[in-house]
Amino acid sequence: MRTSTEPPAATGTGPEWPAATEADLRHGAPWRGKLVTAGPRSRRGRMVLRTAVSAAVVAAAFGFALPHFASYRSVWASLQAMTWVYVLLVGVAAAASLASYWFGICALLPSLRLREAAVVNLSSNAVANTLPAGGALGMGVSWAMLSSWGVSTGDYVLYTLVSGIWNVFGRLGLPVLAVLALLTITRPDAVLITAAAVGLGLLVAAAAGLSLVLRSERFALRAGQVLQQAAAIACRLARRRAPSRIAGSLADFRSRAAGLVAARGWRITVTTAAAHLILWLVLLACLRGTGLSQAQVPWQTSLAAYAFVRLLTVLPVTPGGLGIIELGLVGVLAGGAGPRASAQVTAAVLLWRAVTYLPPIPLGAAAFLVWRHAPALLHPAPGSAGPASLRRRVQQAATTPSVQPHDQPQTVPAADLACERIRTGPAPAA
Repeated sequence: MRTSTEPPAATGTGPEWPAATEADLRHGAPWRGKLVTAGPRSRRGRMVLRTAVSAAVVAAAFGFALPHFASYRSVWASLQAMTWVYVLLVGVAAAASLASYWFGICALLPSLRLREAAVVNLSSNAVANTLPAGGALGMGVSWAMLSSWGVSTGDYVLYTLVSGIWNVFGRLGLPVLAVLALLTITRPDAVLITAAAVGLGLLVAAAAGLSLVLRSERFALRAGQVLQQAAAIACRLARRRAPSRIAGSLADFRSRAAGLVAARGWRITVTTAAAHLILWLVLLACLRGTGLSQAQVPWQTSLAAYAFVRLLTVLPVTPGGLGIIELGLVGVLAGGAGPRASAQVTAAVLLWRAVTYLPPIPLGAAAFLVWRHAPALLHPAPGSAGPASLRRRVQQAATTPSVQPHDQPQTVPAADLACERIRTGPAPAA
């Protein structure tokens, strides 16, 4: 594993990062790279549009759609009727669901301690759950933390890709499992069967493709060429410059991922499956806690609703799927039920979202402050000084007039510079 002080490989076999020159570092200018990025006005306009769309969806879901199933007064009455036993059960299940993701991070990055994985997960979720398109910003926060603990660019990219692939596998496999569970009590309708069949087909195709990429270098190179052509077409339609070296990046991913999957594939699979299933168990505990019995809402039905609603939130329209997940679950579970059962279902869904969506926000904010101001509490290793070490390295690069071969100015990886700007904010004007 390379340390965070090493720049990404520039041989064409690793992920590309644009570089920042000495002049950029001295004057606080944005780093320059090969990829074409949108201007400040365009980015600001898209952010305003995302925020407006997210706010409209959330307002419509909570202000108009959910009250159609049950009034908030009846929802509150259902929550007040919960016994302390179920309150405790829901709390324990929610804590277990939160911690299950930490073990998944440790399975992918075995050099991390559990407390470091907790800080990364909580901080990135705090950003993702509060900001439109917060998923991308959450990745930036994760990278800033992991790089300060010695995780290299290549290892972070590998961690992001493998965790994303396994999460997609989990989301595609859940509907299949849900349909099999529904077959024990009733015959699923055609929509559920069709969706499960499509998910199964995609899961098999994706798993087979990943297996071929990991086993065959020739297939990996061909797949990289196909992806390069597809990216070129998409970028041409979007009037953007296409990224280069996709084929080389895929080959580098193959060489790294093959070893990781061979050594820790079963741990990654178990922790990913456990995270998905424990999150559903929290929902089931909330349903039982609000008084809904197996006869009213079978666990098989709750699993099916959970599985298919999770598929709806693959594209992040709102932060954390806020409004969409609640409306989808209530619509599936309360459809055709009476007023009391609808109120209980709505109360259970809102309670489930409250105990799984809200806690990472204050906990993540606190974790971020600890990482930034007291890094020794999280990573007390003598060779790691937390954020200050990266700040000193960037400042030293800006003031040292060294020249690399071919008379090129000294460069600092833009990923590291981005981390520094996350920590210190924009540079003051010269």
